Amino acid sequence: MKFQKLFIAVVAICLLLNLTVAAQKNALPVNAPEKEGVSSAGIMQFLDSANKSKTEFHSIMILRHGKVIAQGWWNPYAPDLKHTMYSCSKSFTATAVGFAISEKKLNLTDKVISFFPADVPDTISTNLADLTVKDVLMMSDGQEPDPTFSVSSRDSNWVKGFLGVPVKYDPGTTFLYNSLGTYMLSAIVQKVTGQKVIDYLKPRLFDPLGIEGMDWEVDPQGINTGGWGLRIKTEDMAKFGQLFLQKGKWKGKQILPSSWVEDASTAKIIQHPEYSQAKRDSSDWEQGYCYQMWRCRHNAFRGDGAFGQYIIVLPEEDAVIAITAETPDMQDEINLVWKYLLPAMHKGELPENKTAATVLNKKLSSLALTVPAKNSSPLATNKTYIMDLNSSGIKDLSFNFQQEKIEVKLGTEKYLYYLAFGRGFWLPGETIKHGPSLVAGAKASFVGLPAFKIDGAYTWIDDKTLQLSLRYIESPHTEKMTCVFDGKNIAVTIENSFDYGKRKTELKGVVKE
Repeated sequence: MKFQKLFIAVVAICLLLNLTVAAQKNALPVNAPEKEGVSSAGIMQFLDSANKSKTEFHSIMILRHGKVIAQGWWNPYAPDLKHTMYSCSKSFTATAVGFAISEKKLNLTDKVISFFPADVPDTISTNLADLTVKDVLMMSDGQEPDPTFSVSSRDSNWVKGFLGVPVKYDPGTTFLYNSLGTYMLSAIVQKVTGQKVIDYLKPRLFDPLGIEGMDWEVDPQGINTGGWGLRIKTEDMAKFGQLFLQKGKWKGKQILPSSWVEDASTAKIIQHPEYSQAKRDSSDWEQGYCYQMWRCRHNAFRGDGAFGQYIIVLPEEDAVIAITAETPDMQDEINLVWKYLLPAMHKGELPENKTAATVLNKKLSSLALTVPAKNSSPLATNKTYIMDLNSSGIKDLSFNFQQEKIEVKLGTEKYLYYLAFGRGFWLPGETIKHGPSLVAGAKASFVGLPAFKIDGAYTWIDDKTLQLSLRYIESPHTEKMTCVFDGKNIAVTIENSFDYGKRKTELKGVVKE
């Protein structure tokens, strides 16, 4: 028996060592900023300004000459956590198209309707018949308005829903951001390969880059959503950017054709050709759109996701910057990159600056989001409240106050959710309760994803007002519940961080006797 236990322990240690070696093998190389020609003081200026900005930063990773020169996560976000990419997903879907083209499974000139003969409308317009894969890649589907939200929330067959939307303009002539169009690219890849995009990309992209643990939302038909829904880690974002910076080459091997990288990152259409040059020069959204990527100022290009998810590639600086965040102003966020990080990059190695490097490393290791204040109240008693009929579907709400945390039970018709909140600290946990999302209204939203990682903390705003903050730390978003206790009654306000106070759900309840 002792020998058996010893054997099991040795095997476990060997497995752990193998996993550690594999992780180190897949990790990007690291070097000091000055060694790669970047000023540590300049990065510090960026971090200081980031912490004062309207953007809530969650992570950043800066690569120069293929080396990680700075990386940091604002606690409770962490290196091993995935983060919702939103429209950064589009760049990965386009890459799947690139692989499929290189394998001669499809062509840029293929007509979209040719892949889905059973889903076309009874009457096919000339514009719909003319719509090609290339038109969709460059966001010139010709539809107006964007059908993404109406089709994805209404239809179970999104392909049929997309094809049923009138094509107002000649395909290829007019830019209109259309995430459902990107979904169609995902559906096309699945049609010609027999695999979901995430599975098709695994041996071609994810495995060579050492990207693991990714997941991707699906539609009601089991097709990856394409235009959104991918979740990967910050380092995975940086690797993807580095692959494009290296023209599709990874560790000396060409895994993605360089011709595709060049084509996919070159402007194909101008968003607003009627704008003055001065107006276009002031915006990173007016530099031209590529194949599911945007051109930036400073001759850069980027993958770009809602609320500030960025994969920025700067060929002239041989640099990549990956950022996850939640922001109400994406231009303001990227302006910080141009103002502080771009000037910090120089040609050649810089003189060693131990003081600045020490300060920067300390700063990067101590990044953290503000934790709700550690307050108390005499009303911190264990009670259950029966909630009035409301749009949120919450039937009852229970509070169990303990010494340093609250356990909250939230009951609906179908589920009973258990949520925990730390008193003055973030308390980690998991839940199947769906968190805030820009595309939460889509049918099959979050289907196939594991339980969501969360961190909860609470504070008393005053003796009667309890505020619960629930961070969905694999997404940009936080949900807040503000509970006002008044005798036997409770009033609850629920708001999502990305609404920035503009929309709130109001609930009322009474204590269960």
